[in-house]
Amino acid sequence: MFFCKCFYWNQLNDLFPPEPEPFSLPAPIPQWPPGEGFASGKISIGEIEVSKITRYERIWGCTLPEDKKKIVTFYKPAGIPDGFHSIGHYCQLNSKPLHGYVLVVREVDLPETAGVREHVKSAALRQPLDYTLVWSPDDGNEESYGSCGYFWLPLAPEGYKALGFLVTNKPGKPELDEVRCVRADLTETCETHSLLLNTGIKSPSLPFRVWTTRPCHRGMMGTGVSVGTFFCSTYWSIGEDLQIGCLKNLNPKLPGMPNLDQIHSLINHYGPTVFFHPEEVYSPSSVAWFFKNGALLYKSGTEVGEVIDENGSNLPGGGTNDGQFWIDLPGGDQRKNVIYGNLESAKLYVHVKPALGGTFTDIAMWVFCPFNGPATLKIGPLDIALSKIGQHVSDWEHFTLRICNFTGELCSIYFSQHSGGEWVEAYALEYIDGNKAIVYSTKNGHASFPHAGTYLQGSAKLGIGIRNDATHSDFCVDSSIQYQVVAAEYLGDGVVTEPNWLQFMREWGPTIVYNSRTELDKIINVLPVMLRHPVRNIFSKFPVELSGEEGPTGPKEKNNWVGDERW
Repeated sequence: MFFCKCFYWNQLNDLFPPEPEPFSLPAPIPQWPPGEGFASGKISIGEIEVSKITRYERIWGCTLPEDKKKIVTFYKPAGIPDGFHSIGHYCQLNSKPLHGYVLVVREVDLPETAGVREHVKSAALRQPLDYTLVWSPDDGNEESYGSCGYFWLPLAPEGYKALGFLVTNKPGKPELDEVRCVRADLTETCETHSLLLNTGIKSPSLPFRVWTTRPCHRGMMGTGVSVGTFFCSTYWSIGEDLQIGCLKNLNPKLPGMPNLDQIHSLINHYGPTVFFHPEEVYSPSSVAWFFKNGALLYKSGTEVGEVIDENGSNLPGGGTNDGQFWIDLPGGDQRKNVIYGNLESAKLYVHVKPALGGTFTDIAMWVFCPFNGPATLKIGPLDIALSKIGQHVSDWEHFTLRICNFTGELCSIYFSQHSGGEWVEAYALEYIDGNKAIVYSTKNGHASFPHAGTYLQGSAKLGIGIRNDATHSDFCVDSSIQYQVVAAEYLGDGVVTEPNWLQFMREWGPTIVYNSRTELDKIINVLPVMLRHPVRNIFSKFPVELSGEEGPTGPKEKNNWVGDERW
């Protein structure tokens, strides 16, 4: 049975590595252009105003006997501004820089004309009635109480919700005034996200697990505000009700979001440089260049394509992907010119949207390529250049910068990788010029990665999949200069004019390009028998765009246009 005993902690305490150092971006954050509330340090979300805390007082840390290098440290917020209150404590692994946050709250007086809540029946914030001890690693030896961790859940008054847990290193309950609970109608549901601590790996009789949390409903329209606290449980199975919630932004004005001048300043300061592979032949281009050089619009039932206006004004707009229209390359010699793109004309198409209830801004930057090249299959040490698999007309890839609206600081970047992707924290990025990160675009497929290397799309364990090769080269696009803001719906009508082509909700490539399975079957049939099934199984899970059987849809048809990135 696992007991993280206090004497065990005391013996190892001097051997633990120092606490993680706070992370800072490579260069100072500039003074942003004036605006309403962006980067002001506080954000009004209705009856509550929130502020972000990144300074902490260490409370307790724990490591597991089976993995002494994995240390989780628990903190309480420090330097809380006058009038604000804690809603819970923060924790993180010691293996990464101190980069997280926890929110603090205060109640604000609203006039009845504010339109947020006209008749307030009770206070927005209240102290808990009591605390419930959730877990302690102590084995009952009172002599060792002084150096153990104790986890407490605030008992909220009726009609209120706790938003986080508290940790003490003594058995006595925290003071009731140390934390606030929030009226339930000002909260949203949250869910567990990353598992940080699990004491029950080898001891099923004593499970204790700690997770980070996030709002259940995220994306451009989501009102859930991530508060930075953690969830912990002594049960193997947890239900939908986590006993804690997150905040809800009821302020429709979203005062923390940047205005248009601030958007341009953010892009100029943070816009990454996108490096394409030195052997890349299918370069990006602007959409206007693609249209101007002969791209054709086809309609179901017709054999001759219509030349697309340079601005895309003759493209059918709105609706859904009904399969009645698609875009294709021109024929003849002109096709050969267009297929390889035009790096000089390339630009990043920018969609700016609220994230996590308007406390963050997502700057999605879309890259367009007229053609996606063939893939390379890796089977162990063997590389097989495919002649058709992976090819399709038009390719839309993107990456997303997540900006903190309290400070204007870059927090992380999402790297889109075909049908998936990954969030990478700011401290783990490569930078080329001040706070401008590097994005590596892979050869032929144009997926985005944070570091140079060869990435396998398939089974890394078996060493079978599609190669994604990324590295430095002289082929690059500086998104801090070469960009166009195409959408920012929260700014209202008339502030950003969406281009006509953005309303094209159909496929940017022919529905049928070739039968990729024929090529795949030929490859599988010459492989050793023991490899045929795993290769066939891996390829069956690839997106249809990789198999080349239909063209991709445009940015506005992607789930992440309105929804959150996959994380």
